[in-house]
Amino acid sequence: MTFARPTLELTHAATLAMLTAAVAEAEKIGQPQCIVIVDQSGDVLASLRMTGAKYLSAHSARTKARTAASIGTDSANIPEQVRPAIAAATGGAVTGLGGGLAIYLDGTLVGGIGVGSGSPDQDIAVARAALAAIGAVSTA
Repeated sequence: MTFARPTLELTHAATLAMLTAAVAEAEKIGQPQCIVIVDQSGDVLASLRMTGAKYLSAHSARTKARTAASIGTDSANIPEQVRPAIAAATGGAVTGLGGGLAIYLDGTLVGGIGVGSGSPDQDIAVARAALAAIGAVSTA
């Protein structure tokens, strides 16, 4: 029986690199964003609301990040037919909105990123730029 396993974790340097890349992409597309990065347990490592981003999107970005970290895939992969029920069952802690991506390094889930304030395509583009900054991917 195994009682422990090795893990990877995001460092503050990775988090800062991700935020920098996300902001650069948001500025490039002209859409201020709320950006939240969490570790694999959903604890917030970084959160930023860019000037001009919708303040309520900070909450949805955090929920997207936590959802992606919890399920290990894009938040939009929550099946449409169960979204209302799972949101209700978790007190709004899970969302099926696009813009939440899991963060995998070397095949290991290390966290999630959530972006909100733009369209789903804009949110995902900003999140993908953040992952690319550290050589991460959103699927195992």
